[in-house]
Amino acid sequence: MTTAFRYTQPLPPKSATGRVAEVYEQLSRDFGIDEPVTFVVLSSAPELLAATWALMRESLIAGPGSRTGKELAAFGVSQANQCPLCVDAHTVLLHATGDHALAERLARGQLPEDEEHARVLEWGKRTRVPSPASKPYPFPREQAPGYIGTALAFHFINRIVSALLTENLMPANAQHLRVVRSLAGRSLARTVRRPARPGQALALLDRTDPGEAPAWAGDTAVGPAYAALLRAAMVGADLLDAEDQAVVLERLRHWDGRHPGLGLEGFPDRRERPGARLALLAALAPYRITDEDIAAWRRPEHTDHCLVHLVAYGAFTAVDRIESALSRSTART
Repeated sequence: MTTAFRYTQPLPPKSATGRVAEVYEQLSRDFGIDEPVTFVVLSSAPELLAATWALMRESLIAGPGSRTGKELAAFGVSQANQCPLCVDAHTVLLHATGDHALAERLARGQLPEDEEHARVLEWGKRTRVPSPASKPYPFPREQAPGYIGTALAFHFINRIVSALLTENLMPANAQHLRVVRSLAGRSLARTVRRPARPGQALALLDRTDPGEAPAWAGDTAVGPAYAALLRAAMVGADLLDAEDQAVVLERLRHWDGRHPGLGLEGFPDRRERPGARLALLAALAPYRITDEDIAAWRRPEHTDHCLVHLVAYGAFTAVDRIESALSRSTART
């Protein structure tokens, strides 16, 4: 299992206690996968782990909207963010919904035959560009908490995965075989198709007020889950000085959704501002983080807890930029 982790060494899940153990238990029951590395990598920061799971559960799993539609949105987000592990995972989960033909069309690089599915997939891709959507959402307004929450959850998760995990969803990338994808999906089918009661992940969050929920979430559990993740991720800002924070926020203010060029023009030099560089890479191109970037920043006092928080801070600055644009778009529809 440890080969999945690039720069951290999480404790074995079987040794988990307290809130981390509670999250793993709920993950197993409601997601159908025991100890997924996507979440284990956050276990050194329990407040981040719980909030990330809460946003995903309350939007993708228990939120309004069809599971197939939200998986398509998450697939589109993951494609736009160039996160192959997450793309593969959503292909398997589409098999779990019973949409086998749709899953395999996507695996072959083809568009869905159903026009509604195609619009949802395209919407998911477009959310990477932080600008108000020019067309109505491809789902009913009352389903916005489920779809928008899912998109934002995976804009965050994609970045964590690309920064801190390898690309291997299964040993030897076995998920690239159709029969393996199908069998893995079928093994999750009962859990994926079982209705989940909204709000149950909120009990895992800090008891203090997480902050104001976004308007697009309405009165659903997605709102406090999103607010809790924002609060937990912003803790990582304390690992940067004021000048480094300003560098990160100024670059994000002008970000247009494009992936950086090969030369990473405009990124701070790792010798001068290693923390700001690492946070910006996590936001805009987490798959470009190198051993040298980690080594330039890491000091004896920088634990796995610190690294996870710094990456989460960078990742969420991009999520926050996207969320602001989606909020403006929601207000106009």
